[in-house]
Amino acid sequence: MSTQMDAVMETHLNLPLFARGKVRDTYELDGDRLLMVATDRLSAFDVVLPTGIPDRGRVLTRLSAFWFRRTAPLQENHLLGLDHPDLPAYLAGRTMVVRRCRRIDFECVVRGYLAGSAWAEYRASGTVAGERLPGGLRESQRLPEPLFTPATKAESGHDQNISFEELRDRVGAELADRLRERSLALYREAAAYAEDRGLILADTKFEFGLANDQLVLIDEALTPDSSRYWDASAYQVGRSPESYDKQFVRDWLVASGWDRSSTPPALPPEVVAQTRRRYLDAYRLLTGEELT
Repeated sequence: MSTQMDAVMETHLNLPLFARGKVRDTYELDGDRLLMVATDRLSAFDVVLPTGIPDRGRVLTRLSAFWFRRTAPLQENHLLGLDHPDLPAYLAGRTMVVRRCRRIDFECVVRGYLAGSAWAEYRASGTVAGERLPGGLRESQRLPEPLFTPATKAESGHDQNISFEELRDRVGAELADRLRERSLALYREAAAYAEDRGLILADTKFEFGLANDQLVLIDEALTPDSSRYWDASAYQVGRSPESYDKQFVRDWLVASGWDRSSTPPALPPEVVAQTRRRYLDAYRLLTGEELT
């Protein structure tokens, strides 16, 4: 088990900076290669918190690599390698060398269960992403078939769900159909694998890019940041199960009375420890290994 307990909050490498996001710092390498570095930064309610979660970035990197390799026969992805040489030791296990692609600026969300914003929309209108669903469904219930519910990719603020028809209007029918087909195939493959490991993959989101007109899976894949995993043994229809992600932090922030507009409070050690444990548990259950 990892003993690295200092959170990595920022990186400053002697490389051209390509982008700095809420979690990842991306640098330019030679040719068409990029270096993605996952820090331990944590955001909630669209704000980066002052307290990081040790090992979180390593879980995100290693688990993404696990899924990229596992799903490669199903869908081409951007992973070229891990742990670029000549980097500081504190970045070990946090870096991916990836192929530069032209990002498609939409989130490709697949939902297998009625949870989160999908449940909120269904309660209000009986629809999810504008698609009418059968009446009488309950919170966390498994859907008759997984749903592809695309969303705009916002640089700040919340992503906005859109209908599949709107996606077709904006990217073209052929590309939209490919995005839906690939996303559903990846979800089904991952959900079946997770079920064998005692986990329910309630929903997930993918990002895709284009390289020489070829569709490529990019960014991260099937991590606790991009996916909602539930413990299958504790699952009950009608309840919102605990998930292996940062929901524990969101709940603490709400209970703390933070107004979401001022500087967020520092997380107490017990919240950091419990959140870290959730990420490490997700890694262990999905890969069958402890994070080392």
